[in-house]
Amino acid sequence: MIHLHFTAADLGRVRFASSPLWECVASLRALQTARDGWHLHRAWCERARARLGERLPADAVELLTALVRPAGYIPDFLVPSPPRRTVPFEDALAQVAASDPEVVARELAHLARHRAAQRGEGRERRRALLQSLVDRPDAGIGPVTDALAAYYRAAVAPEWARIEAVLHDDVAHRLQALADGGVQRMMRDLHPSVGFADGTIRVVKDYEGHADLGGRGLVLVPCAFAWPDVIVLTARPNVPTVSYAPRGVGRLWTSRPTPAAAALAEVLGRTRAALLAQLDLPMSTTQAAAQLALSAPSVNAHLQALRAAGLLTARRDGRRVLYSRTELGDRLLAGR
Repeated sequence: MIHLHFTAADLGRVRFASSPLWECVASLRALQTARDGWHLHRAWCERARARLGERLPADAVELLTALVRPAGYIPDFLVPSPPRRTVPFEDALAQVAASDPEVVARELAHLARHRAAQRGEGRERRRALLQSLVDRPDAGIGPVTDALAAYYRAAVAPEWARIEAVLHDDVAHRLQALADGGVQRMMRDLHPSVGFADGTIRVVKDYEGHADLGGRGLVLVPCAFAWPDVIVLTARPNVPTVSYAPRGVGRLWTSRPTPAAAALAEVLGRTRAALLAQLDLPMSTTQAAAQLALSAPSVNAHLQALRAAGLLTARRDGRRVLYSRTELGDRLLAGR
């Protein structure tokens, strides 16, 4: 059990952030655990493996899967605390590149000794690979960031618009809960392994740990690929961070064309029918355009038409407007 102890100042510094880097790192764990049987991210894994086989050298995959194991410790330098609500992948990767080599070497050495992380075949080869990084003057930061960048482009970036929609939808729900009932209500259903009472967050883990937030606050990071785990980051210089699977993550890879959608295309047109099918998750014009590989102005015109017909609803999220299907849109798409 991990205990995160709040002060009054920390409660005023609780914030949310999303990070494509966190998704990138956590997805490496999913990639290794979704090989057999049912897995929430299996559909993504099948697509990602095909792209990785074409675009990423085998030694880069070996390096990344040595750094992020199916279970156990993930080096902190790979998942720095997001400094603001939304951090582009390139900016987050720059945080990794700026890591102190001494700290990185220490974390890699710890990973090489970690019992849970080093289970399975190839343990000695992984340890030798990690030691080769430790022995470099930069502790391997250069090769690691290069491999992460190539992996992100191949495996995560093509899916980012849909992932981001799930993350923003979760944050909107949490902020509404905060407005309705304060921090207590916001934390209530964060994750089955997370509880909040008496100024302390308790996270179920197979080890015991205590951390005083000490006025640093707390960053809550919804992360689709964190499922089914909770990732906790407390070591300085990071802001204490808890990453959890967002609401709606089960819908992430389930959108499929249906006979009703195909018939609907004859009435609405292909683009509007495809757009209606895509918006089971709230998306901005830019996100929807990326999903359909169309220009934003063209997609915006279709969105306005669908909204005027009562098939979509819109809500403002900061500077963006997010669109999602109404109940009428759901029924029309399902052919009911």
